[in-house]
Amino acid sequence: QLQLVESGGGLVQPGGSLTLSCAASGDTGDYYTIGWFRQAPGKEREGVSCISSMDGNTYYADSVKGRFTISRDTAKNTVYLQMNNLKPEDTAIYYCSKWPATGSWGQGTQVTVSS
Repeated sequence: QLQLVESGGGLVQPGGSLTLSCAASGDTGDYYTIGWFRQAPGKEREGVSCISSMDGNTYYADSVKGRFTISRDTAKNTVYLQMNNLKPEDTAIYYCSKWPATGSWGQGTQVTVSS
């Protein structure tokens, strides 16, 4: 079974940057598409970005396109989300999961964008 743990969140000013990490353990031998999701207070969880472990293809939601970059380090079994030019509306708890989401969520990592 694949297990994922998020880290790297924090408080940042508008226009700032953060890099989130999603460390995988367990059944990492198979090919998965891993994605980042986020849930802001009072809103539904939404998909932000994903990357295929088979061919490296990526997807970005329109709201983050051009600002966020997803990448992977197969040797470290880790997926990263580099977030630049952060906006207050990016404030949310960020989760990583298989894509499409299976309904299994970790504790996530809080990202707060505020001056």
